[in-house]
Amino acid sequence: MNRKILLFVFALFLLLAGCAQAQEKPLDKIGVLLPHPVDDRGWNSKGYQGILKVQSAMDLEISLKEDIRSSEAVKEAIREFAEEEAGLIIGHSHIYADIFMEVKDDFPSIHFVSFNGEVEGDNITSLHFDGYAMGYFAGMLASEMSEEGTIGTIAAFPFQPEVQGYEDGANYHSPSVNVLVEYVESWADEEKAVEVFHEMKNKGADIFYPAGDGYHVRVVEEVKKEGLYAIGYVGDQIDLGESTILTSTVQEVEKLYEYVATQFKNGELETGNKYYDFQEEVISLGSFGQEVPEDIKKWLEEQVDTYIQTGKLPHETN
Repeated sequence: MNRKILLFVFALFLLLAGCAQAQEKPLDKIGVLLPHPVDDRGWNSKGYQGILKVQSAMDLEISLKEDIRSSEAVKEAIREFAEEEAGLIIGHSHIYADIFMEVKDDFPSIHFVSFNGEVEGDNITSLHFDGYAMGYFAGMLASEMSEEGTIGTIAAFPFQPEVQGYEDGANYHSPSVNVLVEYVESWADEEKAVEVFHEMKNKGADIFYPAGDGYHVRVVEEVKKEGLYAIGYVGDQIDLGESTILTSTVQEVEKLYEYVATQFKNGELETGNKYYDFQEEVISLGSFGQEVPEDIKKWLEEQVDTYIQTGKLPHETN
């Protein structure tokens, strides 16, 4: 009887040890999926720079695949990463969340990470840039700087929190401002985005927020030609024109990547949906353009500082 118990305990120990080994696989290699090419000067470029920073700081092997969007292509890439013994797979978009949910149980030794999707269960995490506040402050600035009283948002999709934030911030600061909102229904359709820009310009808009990482640069170029103003998106885009860019809504992808890799390496990466904002220093406003007066810069910086300290937006504190 005692021998049977000992054998059972020993077998259980081996089973648990094997499970622990599967879940605590050392982080030597990361697989990264990008939905578009790395040279888009936006979301994918930020992701690429972020993973390079992680590679340099942590001496890891990175396997990167760009322009991967279809379910079949994603699953094939996952299988290849698994064969390469990647311990962490990062999908740099919300489009990967559902696919990761579908396959994660087939790869229990891999932790799957995506952005801005909804996930649940073991070995999977979704990172959310809580973009409402950054859009809110950009909207406040746009409504303050607009001479015509009409501003425009050229958004990719209705689910973007920064788009609603932009409208709410503008309307709070200046209730009379007219906020035009149109959806391209794509992150990368430059022609449609430029078409929307000209439609908004013809309606009197003089400040534009192109909230789409694949077309924002092209729209800013059009804004610049017309001598109007824009809010940069994803990165600090002051380099696109100091007399055109008022500020940018910046998502610090590099910092979040480094945080995720460190947390995973230390066995501390939590599963589920995780949200990040100004307080975590992964969202910020970019450099101010030369057309923004010093007193307005100071005013907006004070609004942001109050939000960081209290977690309350201007309409919640007044």
